[in-house]
Amino acid sequence: MDSRDRDATARLRRAAEESGLPVTGGRIRRSSSRFCLGVEHGDYNGTDLFGVGTDRFIWLAYSSAPSPRIRLLSLNYPEEGVVDFNLRETPAPRSSEFADSWARFPLGVAYILQREGYDLRLGLNGVLWGDIPGGGMSRSASLTLNLMLCLLDVNGIADEDGLRIVEMAQAVETDYIGSPCGQLDQIMILFARQGLGTYYRPQARTVEHVPLGEGPDFRLMSLDTGTVRLGLEKSTYRTRRTECDRLVEMLRPKYGIRALADVKDAKTYRRIVKEYGPEHPGLCARLKYIFHAQQRFTGMLEAWKQGDIAAVGSIFREDGIGLRDDYEISGPELETMCDIARTVQGVFGERMLGGGDKGAAGAIVAAGRVAALKAAVDRAYPLSHPAQRRQYALHTLRLVDGIQQLPEAL
Repeated sequence: MDSRDRDATARLRRAAEESGLPVTGGRIRRSSSRFCLGVEHGDYNGTDLFGVGTDRFIWLAYSSAPSPRIRLLSLNYPEEGVVDFNLRETPAPRSSEFADSWARFPLGVAYILQREGYDLRLGLNGVLWGDIPGGGMSRSASLTLNLMLCLLDVNGIADEDGLRIVEMAQAVETDYIGSPCGQLDQIMILFARQGLGTYYRPQARTVEHVPLGEGPDFRLMSLDTGTVRLGLEKSTYRTRRTECDRLVEMLRPKYGIRALADVKDAKTYRRIVKEYGPEHPGLCARLKYIFHAQQRFTGMLEAWKQGDIAAVGSIFREDGIGLRDDYEISGPELETMCDIARTVQGVFGERMLGGGDKGAAGAIVAAGRVAALKAAVDRAYPLSHPAQRRQYALHTLRLVDGIQQLPEAL
């Protein structure tokens, strides 16, 4: 184990001893964050997807319980104490009692697995801790996948169909919690492999791992704004998804599309914008982002294969401008981080990450310019957003496996 795994294990061990949860001797599963390179917000619009797993994690130490009871303690939410419930007595979906509690995730996992026909006879005891920033790097998807895989494990269920796991993890958020997420986050975490990009084609439902070609040494960075985004169900994300669905319904009778990604050729795109733009400029702006992001996607993928990080970064930057101006999903703190990053020589590209509004932006940076970017952010960001002067943080990221069982027991 590396130093961060050892530190996390020590934290979990102390918490298990102090709380009395019988986890000692159990297993530790680690789930990653993700960094999407394209197409952000493309999953629910039907585009191809590409991204990597990154080393901000959730660690969950767990052991099976002799009854269908789940008891969990999160070190990130110690004020909520131990979440304790019977698998057979999970509240109904979207329960107001748990709307603002992290407990809605384990409750949702138990509910969805049983709804899908899994015979869960054993519960689990667990302690968890994570260091994924709160917005932009898929903390909720990482948590949901980790909990689901652990609960299946203690019940002796080995489900090798990763896309079924993805669908059920999505259902925890959409059906149980009421968060209108797509599948990008779950796919990019569950299938992530160290040093490789994950390429998902939704029409074929295939996952391909794409090696990075030889090129200049670079780093991915998370520019955490120090803001906390509430769930997707309470953000601009829901509005954008509703808008995209509305435009699809308007276009379907005449153009036969099922998703905005079906608009692929320039002639059809221009025709739609000419016909619908005057009355629905906002909806056509959403289509504009998706259309041009798809046009850029092939170039980004080829640049990755060739190791042309400057080109990958340039496309990443263009996507960010589209997300800001056409998709209108970013936020002031996120854009301040991007504005600062653009002033630093050696930053290949930058944009907001994830659901939008708040959370973290991302940057692709030449390895030797990481310190320069940090210095620029430390100098300028607190002046623009003094309320976040003690909360913001920059993280240099590695490409990692999305899901990993640590070799040592707790």
